[in-house]
Amino acid sequence: MTNDGAITDRQIKKGAILTVMLLGAFVAILNQTLMNVALPQMMIDLNISANTAQWLTTAYMLVNGVLIPITAFLIERFTTRVLFLTSMGLFSFGTFICAISPTFPLLLSGRVIQAAGAGILMPLLMIVILTIFPISKRGQAMGYIGLALTFAPAIGPTLSGWIVQNYSWRVLFYIVLPIAVIDFIIGIVLMKNVTKQTYPKLDILGVILSTLGFGGLLYGFSSAGSAGWTSAEVITSLIIGIVTLTLFIRRQMTIDHPMLEFGVFKYNMFTLTTIINIIITMVMFAGMILVPIYLQSIRGFSPLESGLLLLPGAILMGIMSPITGWIFDRVGAKWLSIVGLAITTITTWEFSVLTDSTSYMVLLLNYTARMFGMSMLMMPIMTAGLNQLPQRLNSHGTAMSNTFKQVSGAIGTAFLVTVMSNQTQKHVNEMVAADATSDANQQMAYIINEATIQGINDAFVVATWLSLLATILAFFIKNVKAGEESGKSETAMNPKRERLPQPQG
Repeated sequence: MTNDGAITDRQIKKGAILTVMLLGAFVAILNQTLMNVALPQMMIDLNISANTAQWLTTAYMLVNGVLIPITAFLIERFTTRVLFLTSMGLFSFGTFICAISPTFPLLLSGRVIQAAGAGILMPLLMIVILTIFPISKRGQAMGYIGLALTFAPAIGPTLSGWIVQNYSWRVLFYIVLPIAVIDFIIGIVLMKNVTKQTYPKLDILGVILSTLGFGGLLYGFSSAGSAGWTSAEVITSLIIGIVTLTLFIRRQMTIDHPMLEFGVFKYNMFTLTTIINIIITMVMFAGMILVPIYLQSIRGFSPLESGLLLLPGAILMGIMSPITGWIFDRVGAKWLSIVGLAITTITTWEFSVLTDSTSYMVLLLNYTARMFGMSMLMMPIMTAGLNQLPQRLNSHGTAMSNTFKQVSGAIGTAFLVTVMSNQTQKHVNEMVAADATSDANQQMAYIINEATIQGINDAFVVATWLSLLATILAFFIKNVKAGEESGKSETAMNPKRERLPQPQG
């Protein structure tokens, strides 16, 4: 065992550590996907409005989003074991509060505590993999993360729909709670310290600026889809987010020991793969947001039927994740991502030609093929970028990747919903004008239905162009060595650090 508490490579039982952390990641993501379907029933039982109920997911996302940038500091300050047990302990305690809460404020408090635990867990999982696995084995290890990340959403909506239909929504938390507690107990026995501690000082001002910056952006973009871009609430949130985030970045670039090291962007492959993953996340949300709207609001399918249509694609994506990781370790990310993006682009375009009579089987096959393409993308591309970073920047690179994923998800949702809404209104106006001679009231239901389909199609056209852009960028991905310098040196980016006294040998 080393002086900082990390154990040596020979002492690490990689399979045990990975299993414990994957179970934690699985239950955290399952909890989130179960929640989305249960919100309508919660509104009835707790006598709250849709806007109030939405805070159960918004608050969870905000806490995750503002906590992730701080995880780089936490991972360098505390041991792996302490952080894992803290994250699972918080998540379990929050789940218990949610299960027994008789009122909305207590339920919301439980969700915030859950989010604090989950926000620590996901970046920690990636850091552990980057630490205990060599570059040649990271793809397969990351593939197993993909399995957990996709299997939970695969079963979540269908399971939640069945439970809420037959039992109380509290059963959802009672299902998650024992899994979380068992994982906490197993973690006490099997979890070991694998990361090195450098004991950095906490940058209080940086934490405040980061929280206001990323929180403002996440809340602003998340609210834009429903409140509209001209809403005072949205504009204020975005302005606060942009201003404070600018101040945060400026501070991190000039202080001696930054909380979040923006120097990771001097590594060209990390920068490129981060940009590609931002685009992919936005494209992915097109399917997650728009397809259920089409299925339930336009075609009249039940939530269970919608969940069953999405289920095969999610299961296939989960099965493919370890296989994709194995392929990545042998051929790299370039051609894997090009093939995956080509499939994603074609299938996304297929969703831009929906009609009111597109068959259920066509939708199922196309969505499944789209998920097959997606299965080749996010984890391999992220791993390719992280592989270039030296070990001392792993925690910062992971925090940066996860933060941008959160923000791009919020941006993608708001942007695509806005495109759909604006185009729907445009098509309604065009159809009403063209059909002015007939009874407008009698035709309005049909017009709104058709206009919404065309609005969804237009949003998928935009998503197709985004996917095509990501495909072009993927041709520039290349295999690089860990720590390979690209672009400006670190001292060039931050002249102040160059003046620091060098350690004497």
